[in-house]
This record gives sequence, C-alpha cells and structure tokens, in this order.
Amino acid sequence: MNQIERIKYFEEIFEETSAAVNNLSSALENYSAIQEKYFELMNYYGTDWLKDYEDDESGKIPKDLKRGVLSQDAIYDLLAKNRELQIKILEIFADILRKG
Repeated sequence: MNQIERIKYFEEIFEETSAAVNNLSSALENYSAIQEKYFELMNYYGTDWLKDYEDDESGKIPKDLKRGVLSQDAIYDLLAKNRELQIKILEIFADILRKG
C-alpha cells in the first residue's frame, strides 16, 4: 500500500471510529439518564403491576388507555433484554481492555 492509499485507508478507519465513539457516548448518556426511571419500572413490576394487570383483565381499566406496560411479557422482556445488554457491554469492554 502506498502512502496515499495508507492515508486514505486510515482516514476511513478514523472517521468510522469517531462516529462509533460519538454514537456510543450519546447512547451511554441516554442509557445512564434513564436508569432511575428504569428502576421505578422494575419496582412497579414487582409491586403494583399484578393488581393493574388483573384490573385490566377484568375490564376495570378503560380500553382506550394506552397500556402496553400491562402486557404479560413486555416488562419482563425489557428487563431480560436490559440484563443481556449489560452483560454484552461488560464483555465488549473487557475484551477491549484486554487488547488495549
């Protein structure tokens, strides 16, 4: 690879890496900012959710009320996906640190 090709090649890597780092930084800021609300949701799922779910099943909740949170699997799936994501983040960062 000649000098011009090398510079072009590494410029492309630099641009891709810069974009990925900026995207990850933004995503982590958003993820961090929502954690307090996430823990509220986890607490809701462990306390009042079942009563709200049962009331919805018995027709006590208005049908025009948005209530995806009362889906039997929605919160559980979110909690599981979040846990998987946390593990994946740790694995990726551990691998990066080992290589680094």
